[in-house]
Amino acid sequence: MPTQAKVESVEALKERLGTAKTVVLTEYRGLSVQQLSNLRKQLKGAAAEYKVVKNRLARLAVKGSTLDALGVHLKGPTGLVFTKQDPVAVAKALQAFVKTNPQLQIKLGLVEGKVVQPAELKALADLPSKEQLRSQIVGALQGPMAQLVSLLQAPLREIVYVLEARGKGAADSA
Repeated sequence: MPTQAKVESVEALKERLGTAKTVVLTEYRGLSVQQLSNLRKQLKGAAAEYKVVKNRLARLAVKGSTLDALGVHLKGPTGLVFTKQDPVAVAKALQAFVKTNPQLQIKLGLVEGKVVQPAELKALADLPSKEQLRSQIVGALQGPMAQLVSLLQAPLREIVYVLEARGKGAADSA
């Protein structure tokens, strides 16, 4: 018979995971408490959260939801990373942490409803962030427009140069 605390824990986890855009399963075996604390800090900077879960309770939380595909991978010491924000920022934060702490194993991810393998998460981490992509798009759009404005102003500049040269020529002859 489940205790009230476990029922509440499953419901809280179900609520958090239900609103998450990105969920990543990790195995934290071999990491110290300090390292896990550092991971949480790095993920907090990427608007993500890291939670160590009991596999049985996590399976109950994902059962029958869009995250059901994660259930079979809930084995061993499991930590969940979840966010409602940019999945690229989370992937970058995880990859940065794994570089310095290779004990953290990324098992599987679910990005906007699609199951992704660790290699795909690494590829996602190599992508530019949404802000960088937006600035690249704005720059690509702004360049041709600036050239067009310059091209349209060229005849007016030429007329001004001709009138200016003519004015100087008339002043020199007088």
